[in-house]
Amino acid sequence: MKKFAITAAAATALTLTMANAAFAQTSQATQSPMVLATGEVTEMKQDTSDTWITTKVKSDLMTEKGIPGTDIKVETNKGVVSLSSTVAVTKSQKDTAVAITKKIEGVKAVSADGLKAE
Repeated sequence: MKKFAITAAAATALTLTMANAAFAQTSQATQSPMVLATGEVTEMKQDTSDTWITTKVKSDLMTEKGIPGTDIKVETNKGVVSLSSTVAVTKSQKDTAVAITKKIEGVKAVSADGLKAE
């Protein structure tokens, strides 16, 4: 009986050691995709941020009285917002659109060269 207990203990120890090694290999294998995904998440976060900024600028321009928000095109790239239009706007409307855009969180710079001023 004593030999059986020693054999069983040795077998258990060996099994646990092998299971631990297998777990470590599995853990290492799953870390590589996670490391790769980190770069993709950062890129997606930037895209989401730009999309959010564009949407926020557009909605704020649409709700501002005296601004032709439907005629102003908004594009955002890495926090830099470009405003343009095919319809002429007044100097005052252009200045207001730029001021509204600059107040939005995440906006690094505003280019309103594409807004046709009267």
